[in-house]
Amino acid sequence: MRTGGIDSSQIQSMIAQLKAAATRPQATPPAIQTEQPAARVDFSNALKGALDSVAETQNKAQALSQRFQAGDDSVNLSDVMIQMQKASINFQATVQVRNKLVEAYSNIMNMQV
Repeated sequence: MRTGGIDSSQIQSMIAQLKAAATRPQATPPAIQTEQPAARVDFSNALKGALDSVAETQNKAQALSQRFQAGDDSVNLSDVMIQMQKASINFQATVQVRNKLVEAYSNIMNMQV
């Protein structure tokens, strides 16, 4: 049976394997593999980086547009349009993230403690 992209028969098989391994006596405990902890991401730095990226994309689009308007033969109209679309998509994505953050904030503020 497959629900939500997860095959339950595989999960049941893995659980059975884990139970079998747990009941098996072992002379020495298995070696524990330690991994380096994931780098901590500061939300404010991530948000600032995303906003800087949007600003950079918009500045590139504007500069390319100005070069095209000035008659620079090395700039094609298609390149200008593509860069402007990239800037627009980046901006729209940022607005959507902002909207979700505002919605989450207002949901948290409306919670009863």
